[in-house]
Amino acid sequence: ADAPYPSILAPDIVRIEAPDLCHRFTARILKNVKVGPSPAWLVERLQAVGERSINNIADITNYVMLETGQPMHAFDLDKLAENRIVVRRAKPGESIATLDGVDRKLDESMVMICDAGKPVAVGGVMGGLDSSITDSTTNVLLEVAYFDRVNIRKTSRKLGLVTEASYRFERGVDIENLKRASDRAADLMVEFAGADDADLIDVHPTKRAAVDIISQDVPAAVARLTGLNVAETEALRILNSLGIGSEESADSPHSFTVPSWRHDLALEEDLVEEVARHTGYELIGTELAPAFHAGQYQPSELRERLLRRSLASMSFDEAVSYSFIDTGLDGVFETVAGLHNDGAEEKYITLQDSVIVGAVRMRPTLLPGLLDAVRLNFNHQRRTIRLFEIGKVFASAGGEDGLPTERKLLSMVITGSDELEGRSSTRRELDFYDAKGAVEAALSAVGIERAIYAPAGAAHLRTGQSASISIDDSVVGTFGRLNEEIGVNYKFKQPVYVVEIDIQAVLAAAPDSVFYQALPKYPSVVRDVSLAVSRSTQLTTVLDTLQAHGQDLCRSVSFVDLYEGKGLSDERSLTIRLEYRSDDRTLVEAEVDAAHDAILAALSEDLGIEPRK
Repeated sequence: ADAPYPSILAPDIVRIEAPDLCHRFTARILKNVKVGPSPAWLVERLQAVGERSINNIADITNYVMLETGQPMHAFDLDKLAENRIVVRRAKPGESIATLDGVDRKLDESMVMICDAGKPVAVGGVMGGLDSSITDSTTNVLLEVAYFDRVNIRKTSRKLGLVTEASYRFERGVDIENLKRASDRAADLMVEFAGADDADLIDVHPTKRAAVDIISQDVPAAVARLTGLNVAETEALRILNSLGIGSEESADSPHSFTVPSWRHDLALEEDLVEEVARHTGYELIGTELAPAFHAGQYQPSELRERLLRRSLASMSFDEAVSYSFIDTGLDGVFETVAGLHNDGAEEKYITLQDSVIVGAVRMRPTLLPGLLDAVRLNFNHQRRTIRLFEIGKVFASAGGEDGLPTERKLLSMVITGSDELEGRSSTRRELDFYDAKGAVEAALSAVGIERAIYAPAGAAHLRTGQSASISIDDSVVGTFGRLNEEIGVNYKFKQPVYVVEIDIQAVLAAAPDSVFYQALPKYPSVVRDVSLAVSRSTQLTTVLDTLQAHGQDLCRSVSFVDLYEGKGLSDERSLTIRLEYRSDDRTLVEAEVDAAHDAILAALSEDLGIEPRK
């Protein structure tokens, strides 16, 4: 009496406590059932579609499911406590032994078919072992129901249990087909199991709302989207033959009523697809439909192309690696600034079903994929490698929408040596400065010349050979030599230098202004000077001081070479090149000497650095 659902013939037998998950539930009791083997024709038809025969009752439910598309289940009525069915959500800590003999843990999101005390089936997925049909069964409760599609899919994935029933419920069954399917199964049980049929119990808490699609002109829509010319009478004939009813009045467009078994129809374009499918896809012409806004570049796309070209010109090969990595790499590599949400319980995104065995983590860095590529090249005896990758990395939800964070990064790997022709030493090992040069060239390609490089530590980089990259006071990346621990894990026997830059942040920064000026008419004078500096002095400090005190004639200051070795204990030798030029005359030696001496005197006064003798 307290169940406000219509069409309840026997409320003591069926009760729905989760109408949001079970929209309709039908049941009927068949008595004096004789369980035994199925007739030969039924066994043959099931075997033809890959189903094995169990007994006549189970075979009939499987056969009618395949025949009508409606899953159903038969319970042994005498095994149901109080001979009742209650459809509810699972309670915390509940479990059920399903027909496959596996004990499955349940949670409160799952809809369960229960008796008076315990679950006897996972709604829409699989029945329970305790209430299954056996040779001793004499009374059967036949259940045919309509469950929420989304809930069945989630339940199936959580339990790792995909069945013929869940497959159909996920894709949608016909809520108006339940009585027909139940009648069909009951008739077969009466005929081939000697059952006595009973009235149908139909609990229908959620009535299906009719779905209508409005179309101003279906033939015109078909022509616009497919190029097919279909007469209106033919289009209406096709749609009506598919069960799609239509109404038209003088003052309103066509209204099409979607049948209950077509869950995929919602828009005018869906009607166009049905008309085109039955008219014949092969009749659609090969010309492209007009597109007035296609072919436009995204704001950062052109700069990305320049970046790729720049790296390719420096002998870099582009790599494309998997977006999934092993959980053993968690915390091994330091990620770019701002990727992770500090307030999130879990930093990483984990896949429930991995594409690659063990690789269940969405990558927070591109470096694991590049280092795997380096190891593969080493195994094939290729020792000089320059690789880069531009791709997305992922972290746990950081926004209000709850979606994972995605950032586009640029990562590079450099290792090996340069081949030098015409030199006494024909090989030069690639080092930290080659990595820095690659970074400078990459940023320059996208119009960024103002980047600042400073010593900085990173979890995956070697102390003393690592640096940060900053633009407008924001750190956008790091580069340096891979540390020994990671190198040993990858079995690297030579130095490997890595770069990782938040290229999304770089491309969001305004490019530097480009200034053009006429080529110089007069020759320049170049002076190289070797400076003895302490090991704690940074190159940028020296260069900035020289440029700050540069005379009008000094046009550029650049690094040439570094020497550490014999004759230098606590110092190193920096070779710096200074270029002097005038725009209106050719310089004489005395002018260059005066400017050069003034710059060196300022360097000595500010930093105490003197030229080597």
